[in-house]
Amino acid sequence: MKQTVFIAIMTAAIAAGQGTPVPKFNGPIPVTADSYPFMDAAHSLVPFDLAKYGYVEQEFIVSGNANVYDWAADGSLTVKTEKAPYAARILVRRPATASKFSGAVVLEPLGAVRRFDWAIMYGYLNEHMMERGDAWVGITMPAATDGLKKFNPTRYASLSFANPNPGVACPGAKGGPSPMEEGLRFDLISQVGALLKAAPAGSPFAGFRVEGIYMTSQFPDVVTYLDAIHSHARLANGKPVIDGYLLRNPGAPSRLSNCGAATARNDPRSIVAKVDVPVIEVVAQGEVPDSIAQRRPDSDDADNRFRRYEVAGASHIDRWAYDRGFPTFADQTASGGTAQGTPEFPLNAKCDPPFTFSTDTRLKYVYDSTLANLDKWARKGKPAPRASLIEVKDGAVVLDQAGNGIGGVRSPWVDVPAATYFTGSTPAACREFGHTVAFDKARMDSLYGSEKNYQTKFDKSVDELVKAGWYTESDGKKMKAEAARR
Repeated sequence: MKQTVFIAIMTAAIAAGQGTPVPKFNGPIPVTADSYPFMDAAHSLVPFDLAKYGYVEQEFIVSGNANVYDWAADGSLTVKTEKAPYAARILVRRPATASKFSGAVVLEPLGAVRRFDWAIMYGYLNEHMMERGDAWVGITMPAATDGLKKFNPTRYASLSFANPNPGVACPGAKGGPSPMEEGLRFDLISQVGALLKAAPAGSPFAGFRVEGIYMTSQFPDVVTYLDAIHSHARLANGKPVIDGYLLRNPGAPSRLSNCGAATARNDPRSIVAKVDVPVIEVVAQGEVPDSIAQRRPDSDDADNRFRRYEVAGASHIDRWAYDRGFPTFADQTASGGTAQGTPEFPLNAKCDPPFTFSTDTRLKYVYDSTLANLDKWARKGKPAPRASLIEVKDGAVVLDQAGNGIGGVRSPWVDVPAATYFTGSTPAACREFGHTVAFDKARMDSLYGSEKNYQTKFDKSVDELVKAGWYTESDGKKMKAEAARR
């Protein structure tokens, strides 16, 4: 079945008033002292009180039937296995009242790189979302499901991504057939989106009007979904289930099923697809050299609304990805996952030079404004601003006199520098973690003459960048306050 045939079938289903099915749901699941959601706010690495922000947190079990797909090199999508049952958990954080809801939902397939749920983008975006009245929904992926069952066998007893072909091993596989089919996760994502928009009685958004769903993650699930599934995931009215994408350092798509093949580095499918909703990818300076092959031009075309933002002076990751996006170390251990390091530095490696885990906001604030601009583009038709790319020569980022990258999305920290922002450290295990070397007093005096002059220049840079749409007004005020505390 070629892609055109698949699309014809989907078009017929939409015309018949079908589209992506709404899954069944059970919840909210009761919370007690002995039974609470894995990765809930009260048991985050840095606990926080959602009620203080006027938010509630709820956990639901969603269940339904999902297809497993094959994705050919020519881009055609075929159904490998039809309507296999699944049951998954979603964690919902939303305003307590509909009047405080912005209409936007950030949908995050949770990372499972350590075999437990990791809400990396919630860690960055949570304050901004709560200021705006946005909601957030995290979806546990198959690879983290066994961890939930170990964490609380009773609470999560019903979860299942059982392999619909348990007696069939993948060609060349060692150890026999897998008991789990990871390919079920893609229809799961679509169906959760359909549930959020349908908002039936008793569901997470009953009485709320969901107007935009924006999917985000660092991990390959979102890119894979966007490239292979998005164009086929439609509501009964023909509109897309997902209304926009915020991609964090997007890599190549992953395989579509247990037995599927991953895309090769030079595969055309490794470039983020052109789709009918806005897509903005954010790449930190430290990630640029390894992602040059994935660059593609910005566009305002209706079927290719696209931006690529490369953030000068930013490293791949920092503390924001962990504090509110990570469960406590005790809960990590209870899940059987790969707990590393300490709460202060969640990595086993020793970095050279030693440094305090970065709390820099250069990347965080760009994510905030990117989400706001993505929402305006999707719901109001206002195109997001364009940025130049970071300059690269002979595979390395070109640096200015302060040692920071030239070009890209700017910030007052690189335009009015008081430090050099190294976007990696050694040894290799630390290459994703940046560190900062502040200018000494003599250099600051030679550049600015006084602290007052530095603050004046910094504040002026903030005002210009906020006016241009690169940062929100709220974050602009925070930037100025951070500089004043320097």
